[in-house]
Amino acid sequence: MSESSFEIELGNWVLATAVAQLDSWRAAGMATPMSVNISARHLAHPDFVPHLKQVLDAHPDVDPEQLQLEVLESATLGDMGHVADIMAACNALGVSFAIDDFGTGYGSMSSLRRLPVRSIKIDRSIVHNMLDDADDMATVQGMIGLASAFHREVIASGVETPRHRQALLQLGCHLVQGHGIARPMPAARMQRWMRAHATRH
Repeated sequence: MSESSFEIELGNWVLATAVAQLDSWRAAGMATPMSVNISARHLAHPDFVPHLKQVLDAHPDVDPEQLQLEVLESATLGDMGHVADIMAACNALGVSFAIDDFGTGYGSMSSLRRLPVRSIKIDRSIVHNMLDDADDMATVQGMIGLASAFHREVIASGVETPRHRQALLQLGCHLVQGHGIARPMPAARMQRWMRAHATRH
């Protein structure tokens, strides 16, 4: 098996496993969205959309809107028209997209203008230094404004401390991820964490 074919098979397995987990959480009364990272090669594969539809059809009780696919900003900068067409086909199935590591490439404005994405994720390296670096703080503020102008959801990655979380809230970013929220955990523990989190809030 070639490296590229293994990448596709692995990506397909990840998608199938993710949707099966969504179905398991749904059955347990814990409907929650999930984001899944997709490689550029996997997204561009001719069978990507048919396989995604097959996976969703295998779990008809799962709301496709609960699934979001994340692609690196750099992965969108090749044939952007082709990427946009693939994303639109996935959108038609109910699945949304996020641009990951937003701000690290050179096509941020083009990505927002031309790609049918719901969310952008500000790169963790920018978020990490925002409290100590005025340029990074200005960059984060600019990205939040840009997302708002293009009617996109904005998520800050790499949030490690309450100070980061509070600063982002003040800037208008209400969705964050990172060790300051929770560390990676198995699905079974995640279910318990979600229940406990919902109880506290």
